[in-house]
Amino acid sequence: MNKRAKTYARPLADLVRRTLADTFARQGFASTELVTHWNDIVGAEVAAHCEPMRLQWPRGGDVDAPEPATLVLRVEGPVAIEIQHLSPVILERVNRFFGWRAVGRLALRQAPLARRPVALVRPAPDPQAAAQIAGTLDVADEELRNALARLGAAIKRS
Repeated sequence: MNKRAKTYARPLADLVRRTLADTFARQGFASTELVTHWNDIVGAEVAAHCEPMRLQWPRGGDVDAPEPATLVLRVEGPVAIEIQHLSPVILERVNRFFGWRAVGRLALRQAPLARRPVALVRPAPDPQAAAQIAGTLDVADEELRNALARLGAAIKRS
């Protein structure tokens, strides 16, 4: 009698990775890392206002020395000029990430970003702790003393 082979549950990450890889490949991305690590590659300040849409590779290029691709970025309208001025920095950071001159130029598309970073809301420091710390400080300027006390209360809280 044939015994059934044991089957084990596969991690969801394996299934999602395969699906996402196919989707990103249709957009010209050889790997998902450019999109998933965009914040780390270009920095939080630039990533807050733009995101990669696709890589456009030139057709019929040399196999041994391929022409660099064009990175199409979705950019928020008012920041497009700033991103355009930062394009040499962005190109340098993206190429450093790839390890070779993979991207030669940027193309900007003005549109709302698909994902927005969630702003971290920190609770205000405890007023009682701030008042207690302010009483121990020997600072003549009251505004400075209160600011230092709030800072001390926030540090103690964390």
